[in-house]
Amino acid sequence: MAQVKLEHITKRYEDVTAVDDMNLDLKDGEFICLVGPSGCGKSTTMETVAGLTKPTEGKVFIGDRDVTNLPPKDRGVAMVFQNIALFPHMDVYDNISFGLRLRDFDKDEIDRRVNNAAEIVQLEGMLDRMPDEMSGGQRQRVAIARSIVREPDVFLMDEPLANLDAKLRVSMRTELQRLHKQLDTTIIYVTHNQAEAMTMADRIAVIDSGELQQIDPPLTCYNEPANLFVAGFIGSPSMNFMSGEITGAGLETEHFVLDFDPSTVDGVSVGQEVTMGIRPEDVYPSENAERLATPTKRIRATTDVLEPMGDEIFVYLLFGNGDGSMDMESRGGGQLLMSVDPDSAIEEDEDVEVVLDRSKVHLFDSASGDAIVHGMTAPQTAEEQPEPGGDD
Repeated sequence: MAQVKLEHITKRYEDVTAVDDMNLDLKDGEFICLVGPSGCGKSTTMETVAGLTKPTEGKVFIGDRDVTNLPPKDRGVAMVFQNIALFPHMDVYDNISFGLRLRDFDKDEIDRRVNNAAEIVQLEGMLDRMPDEMSGGQRQRVAIARSIVREPDVFLMDEPLANLDAKLRVSMRTELQRLHKQLDTTIIYVTHNQAEAMTMADRIAVIDSGELQQIDPPLTCYNEPANLFVAGFIGSPSMNFMSGEITGAGLETEHFVLDFDPSTVDGVSVGQEVTMGIRPEDVYPSENAERLATPTKRIRATTDVLEPMGDEIFVYLLFGNGDGSMDMESRGGGQLLMSVDPDSAIEEDEDVEVVLDRSKVHLFDSASGDAIVHGMTAPQTAEEQPEPGGDD
């Protein structure tokens, strides 16, 4: 086990900056996922830790050692790649033990490590099989076992489940979590799959265009995204966004007004351009408003497309023209996604009224994209207002 620390890591390729001033501090035994869209720099960051890529600037520490200029073999790391790359002419035992044999380990130690790794990844009884006799999941377990036998300080996994089918990916996620608990080793895992990151990681590092956007536990990234990018990237389906302007009455968008007292929210001022965010599961049909402690006012819309998912139905809502009509130009613009119960009687092309869970509304500064507030409170009514000169 070992702590991993990146200090101001930058990697440039001529006029392209793949990683820009990356700072990460990974705890001993932590499982961290690097997530982001393709080309964001997450694999380059991992390759820098592995020693496969030398940073243009910055330092890499594993444990107490500065390993920035050390070759991969001297860093105490082991990698599992997206492409399994087993030797097709070798059986499972020889594939797992290949690295140990190159390093001239004695036969007894090789046997001990191979058998131990096979037990951990549940490959007992398969050591004499050839790779073409195994399923994709079994071959991936061989690749993981090949890393385990090295007894590394840090495991580096670069999208190891990407080539597996959907059902097998779910099963392997569970296996990797069990492996982490058993080995108690630091794991850095690269993926663009949010489900993998949310279910496996102790913390998620969200990267965009080579820059670290947020590093926090999965639910913190989901419930309290640091900016618009994280809010839109984490969560499937994505968060709804609606642009508007702060007025004395609250947030005025093109289609509705979210009423609140701007003086009660730090970071907003009248005339400021902001973006409101709300997740589909926090949009409700108005008849379910009683479930919410602080629902917003009712918002009129028309249902467009329904997507039954089994455990829920995704409902795409369109806003009208202010007179109750809906023309073709309205479709595709001013859209809101709502998630409802699977037994809901809602239908397509139906006029509906919805409310938002005010406590789950997010506000972001439109200029910087930074989060302003997560969760709104209802404005005070006349009865709730303190009388002038009264007790606080």
